[in-house]
Amino acid sequence: MDKLNTLILRTSDFWQYLSQNQKDLILEGQYLMNDIIKDHAYQFKDYSFLVFPFAKAYEGFLKQLFKDAKLISHLDYISDHLRLGKLMSPNLIGRLGDKSLYKKIKERAGVDLAEKIWTVWKVGRNQIFHYFPHNLKAISFIEADKIVGEILRMMEEAYYKLSSKY
Repeated sequence: MDKLNTLILRTSDFWQYLSQNQKDLILEGQYLMNDIIKDHAYQFKDYSFLVFPFAKAYEGFLKQLFKDAKLISHLDYISDHLRLGKLMSPNLIGRLGDKSLYKKIKERAGVDLAEKIWTVWKVGRNQIFHYFPHNLKAISFIEADKIVGEILRMMEEAYYKLSSKY
């Protein structure tokens, strides 16, 4: 993410909505990408570690947004047992019924948003951080940068489409 986009991001309503912890994760992730890795002095086999702070901010942001949009309760929000990925999965709508966040997002803002939130979760978190001996899913710097951009764009879009403010 370039410096101009960072400046625009930091002056938006969306940025103001984020918790300080979420802002810190994004800023630290940007520091890693823009200031530490930018010269590519060392070639890593896998740049997944660059996605981690953004994926963690995405999870915290979604929990906060879903709580504020009344899609989850305050008790769900503070719970150590809430499994966002499970609740957002379109494959579990039938099993979860009214607890399905995918279903709730679809009803509130449309299938397109529900699908995008889920896809970014899957690509930016699940496929990056799970280790399978037969599929390491190593990514390049360019792929990491693309995923980070998708996470940030999705956070902003979800904010504007689900926030009770809009």
